[in-house]
Amino acid sequence: MAHSVYSADVTQESFETDVLERSRTVPVLVDFWAAWCGPCKMLMPMLAKLAEEYQGRFFLAKVNSDEQQELATRYGIRSLPTIKLFSNGAVVGEFVGVQPERSIRALLDRHIARPSDRLVHEALEAEARGDAAGALDILRRVHSEDAANDRAIVHLGRMLLEQGADTQAEQILARISPAGRADPDLAPLLTRLEFIRMTVAAPPLAELEKRVQAQPGDMQARHWLGARYLLAGHYEAALEQWLTMVRENRQFGNDAGRKALLAAFNFLGGKGELVRKYRNLLSLALN
Repeated sequence: MAHSVYSADVTQESFETDVLERSRTVPVLVDFWAAWCGPCKMLMPMLAKLAEEYQGRFFLAKVNSDEQQELATRYGIRSLPTIKLFSNGAVVGEFVGVQPERSIRALLDRHIARPSDRLVHEALEAEARGDAAGALDILRRVHSEDAANDRAIVHLGRMLLEQGADTQAEQILARISPAGRADPDLAPLLTRLEFIRMTVAAPPLAELEKRVQAQPGDMQARHWLGARYLLAGHYEAALEQWLTMVRENRQFGNDAGRKALLAAFNFLGGKGELVRKYRNLLSLALN
C-alpha cells in the first residue's frame, strides 16, 4: 500500500504513541489484519481510501496480528479483520469482517468533529449562562448551514421541546441521520414526544385528577393522568398511575400500562433509584 500521512503500520512499541496518544487529538481506526486473510485484503483498500478522503480527520493504524500477537491478545482479537475505533485513549466502536462503506462512514462520523461543532459548543455555553434565546438562535443557524450535524439536531429538538414548540421539535428530530439515532440523548426526546402525542386529546391535569379520584377504574383517564404527570415532572406519580393499570387491568389498551412504564423508564435514562424501584414493582405485578 502506498505511503500516506493519514495511515501507518503500528507495532507493540508504537501503539501507545500512534494509537492511544494520537486518539486524544483525532479518532484512530485500528485495522487488525493478517497477510493470509482474504477479507482483510478486501477491506484494507476501502479503509485507505476513506483515510485519504477524510484528510486527517481520522488516522488509520494497521496492526499485523500475526506479527503483533501481544496487541491482538490484549484487544481480544479472535477473527480477522477486526476494526476498533479509538477516541481519547479508549475503544468507542468496532466491527468484525468486511462492512459496507456507508456503515464505516457512519461509525467514523459519530466520533469525528465537524467545523460546526464549535458553534454547538457556543450554544450550550450560552444556554448554561441562561441565554436560551441566544442558544436557540445559534442552533438554528448551525442546522441551516450544516443540516447533517446530528448533535445540533438533538440539542435544537430538546430546546424546542422545553419551550413547548412540540411540532417544530418533532419535525427537526425526524431529520436526524440513521447514525445519529444511536445518540443516547435522543431516546428521551423521542419518548417525550410519544407522551405529548398521547395527551393531545386529554383533559387538563386537575380535571384528570378529579376524574380518577371519582372513578378509579377509568383506565383511560388514569393513562392520560400518567402522561400529564410525566410531562409536568411528577415522575413517581406518573409511574404509580401506570403501575396501578398493570395491577388492575392489563387488557386496557393492549397492556398500555406496562408499555407506558417501559417508555417512562427509557425517558428517565433507564437507571436511578426511582427506575429501579418501579422495575421491581412491575416485576412483582407481572408475576
